[in-house]
Amino acid sequence: MLNYKLTIRYDGSRYFGWERQPGRETIQGKLEAVLREMCGAPAEVIGAGRTDAGVHAEAMIANVHLDTPLTPDAIREYLNHYLPDDIAVDEVKVAAEGFHARYKAAGKLYTYTCCFGDRKPVFDRKFCTVLDFEPDLDRMRQAAAYLIGEHDFRSFCTNPNMKKSTVRTVDSIAISCRRDRIFFRVHGNGFLQNMVRVIVGTLLEVGKGTRAPEEMPAILEALDRTKAGYTAPARGLCLTRVDY
Repeated sequence: MLNYKLTIRYDGSRYFGWERQPGRETIQGKLEAVLREMCGAPAEVIGAGRTDAGVHAEAMIANVHLDTPLTPDAIREYLNHYLPDDIAVDEVKVAAEGFHARYKAAGKLYTYTCCFGDRKPVFDRKFCTVLDFEPDLDRMRQAAAYLIGEHDFRSFCTNPNMKKSTVRTVDSIAISCRRDRIFFRVHGNGFLQNMVRVIVGTLLEVGKGTRAPEEMPAILEALDRTKAGYTAPARGLCLTRVDY
């Protein structure tokens, strides 16, 4: 039995997130079902993170132990043949026995995409959030600067029963605009439940002018979810990269 590292892309629109759930379609559940047929035995696929319902991934990393005579390329071909069209395995490699996709991850990059203006999105409508205003990028960048570094991000976590530490390090928040698209690229060593979406929602409120950039330190210090902004919709969020 070998440990395999998988690089996976998926459109999360119709799934209830990554993590397997009884009676619900999830990314982990789909992968494990195909691998069970391939190997004739159960297989646990361990992802680098647990993306929420409706969230996408360009490069989710996972690992799985398999007992199979198939080569890595043959495993990839089998998976892509039997997986639905909105999930793709881009690479399968033999990994070290001790490789663990979640515990070994050193950082993650998420990209959140918004669009604004009169042009209605059609082809990427499932992958961006439509705004009814044009945000002020400079104000949002000023606000984002307060969130860089190691902080307690409890105010940006939607899980009120979080028992573990809510301290995380955000290395960078890059905000850019191309035509009618705004991109938030958030990199950190780990993220709390819906943390990126709450960060984006809060920054958009700053960009709209309903919050001041200088409010960010007080929001962090409050350790109170009600002090931060709204949770931006899932459709705009994509896991772009996992670092090891």
